[in-house]
This record gives sequence, C-alpha cells and structure tokens, in this order.
Amino acid sequence: MKSSRNGPTTYDHGGGVRSLRVPIPDNPLGHTLVYVVDTDRGPVLVDTGWDDPASWDALDAGLDACGLSVAEVHGVVITHHHPDHHGLSGRVREASGAWVAMHAADTAIVRRTRETRPERWYTYMAAKLAAAGAPEEHIAPLRRPPALRRPFPGLAPALPDREIVPGELLALPGRRVRAIWTPGHTPGHVCLHLEEEHPSRLPGHGRLFSGDHLLPEITPHIGLYEDPDDATVTDPLGDYLDSLERVGRLAPAEILPAHQHAFTDAPGRVRELLVHHEERLTGLLALLATPLTPWQLAERMEWNRPWEQIAHPSRNIAVSEAEAHLRRLVKQGRAEALPGGEPVRYVAV
Repeated sequence: MKSSRNGPTTYDHGGGVRSLRVPIPDNPLGHTLVYVVDTDRGPVLVDTGWDDPASWDALDAGLDACGLSVAEVHGVVITHHHPDHHGLSGRVREASGAWVAMHAADTAIVRRTRETRPERWYTYMAAKLAAAGAPEEHIAPLRRPPALRRPFPGLAPALPDREIVPGELLALPGRRVRAIWTPGHTPGHVCLHLEEEHPSRLPGHGRLFSGDHLLPEITPHIGLYEDPDDATVTDPLGDYLDSLERVGRLAPAEILPAHQHAFTDAPGRVRELLVHHEERLTGLLALLATPLTPWQLAERMEWNRPWEQIAHPSRNIAVSEAEAHLRRLVKQGRAEALPGGEPVRYVAV
C-alpha cells in the first residue's frame, strides 16, 4: 500500500487485484478507483480515470507503486463511457498498445459523441431544458458564442476496439471475469464478476467490479439517456432497478466499486437502494398533487444541498434525474403528462 496525506493512493485487495486512486478535477467525488488485475499476459485495467494531466500522473505513479508501468498494460475494460472512467483509455492505449473493451450500447454513444459537432450538443441541451421548463437565464449560457461557453467534457473519447458481451467471460488469460450487463446509470454499463474464490475466503460468490452501479454510501445518478437523434422513450430508472435485483441475486462476497471503498453485503445494499428509490417515487407523487414541470419538480426534490447552492451543470443533471423518475411513474401508471401546453406539466394519477 502506498499512501498520501489524503489516504492510500494504491491498495492491494489480494488475489492479483489492486486499486489506484485517480483524481477527478473539480468534483466532490474526489477520485475514481482504477483496478489493476494481474493476468497471464500482463496487467489489465478496469476503468482509467479522467483525461487530465494530474489524473494521468496519478495513474502512472500508481502503476509504478505496483511495480508496473503504463507500457505493460495488456488491456482496458471500461464499465461505462463516462469521462471519469473512460477518459484516459486512449492515452493508455497509445502508450502500451493495449486493447480497450466496452459494451456495444456505450460504444455507440462514444461513436456518436465523436461524430457530433459540439454545436449540436449545445442546441440539443438548450431545447431539452426549455422543454423541461428551465428559465431562460439558465438556458442562456448554452446559447452563447462558442468562445464564451463552458466546454462539455469528453467530446473526443477513444473508440473501443473490443466489445464486452454480457454473460460471456472476458479474454483475460488466467482469470475468470464474466460481464454482467447492468443498464441504468448508462445504457451499456457493465459490472464484472470475478468468479474466483475470495482471497480471504469471505462467504459469497467471488468479487464484483461494480463501476458506478453499486456504491457503498451514495446512489448513482440515474438520468435520461441522452441522444439528440433518437426519440425512443427509455426508462433508465426501470433499467437500473431491474439491474440492481440481478446483482443482488448474484450475491458476491465483496464489491469493488469505482468510487469510495470496497464493501460486503451486496444484497443488503441492493435492498437499501430499492427502498430508497421507492420512497423517492412516493415522495414525488406527493409533490405532483399539483401539476409541475420537470424543472419545478427538480427544484422541490431533496438533494445533498439546497437548490440555490447547486451549480449550473449540476442543475442539468438534477433535471435529468427528475425526468427519469417521471418516466418511471408514468410507465407505472402513477403519474401522467397533462395534454397541451409547453413546457409539459405532470400530475399524480
């Protein structure tokens, strides 16, 4: 183990698995846990961290503390396409010749992101927020000239060269790692089940690299799947709840998440999250006794800080999460959109 003033930067989980703490710039999560899995062909990374010079230096230093170098990396397995997980994949591949693997649904997002002009994203987000009832002063920054706008992160992510197929073992020589499709946080999110006896012989079925699907103390963001060119009405929260139950039935001995810390009792944590989301849906129904737009609903929802303290980008995320919960309530027949009017208002049934 190698430590800093803020705690361990590398940690040996036993059985040929170590974690590296790679910082996320200007983010309350602090860091991504990048896992190093020993294989007969060399180390394989589970996620890579944000594409930032300080993050790259931390990844490089973490591998060095493990007696390895970036050049030795054999492969990169990405749990999902978000920039704090996939951001450094391209740079790792350039330095090592490693392959990069991702689920097809998230690879499609990466491909679309690379092919879509930034202006298209700003136009799409402005229209989406207007439809959700956001005030003009919130939307205005998205309509500024390009030189005055805050850039979206991850607009040129690395295109993976291998596909993660749910239910199949990954090509990691000497290891048994099976892909478990867990959509919700993203449409192609995967967990990775290490089907080997726990090194400390904890009771349960192996270990699970859970990405952002299952975290010990926080709930992952569940918002709408963003696609400017696809009008399909998705149900990300429904996807997530179904995926949670699948992981709970798997009953791994230990969870190795991408944020915070490793933990046990996956079924117990799954139950907590299922209860949390049902309580939240029930609470939203009480708010929807009066018709509300998604923006108005987000303003009234409970967050980790008061609405007036939530920054502009985080408000966009909050509105997307409110919309995902509305989708679930509408699909369950517990709420409905009122006909006519723009933006659309929703009410409890």
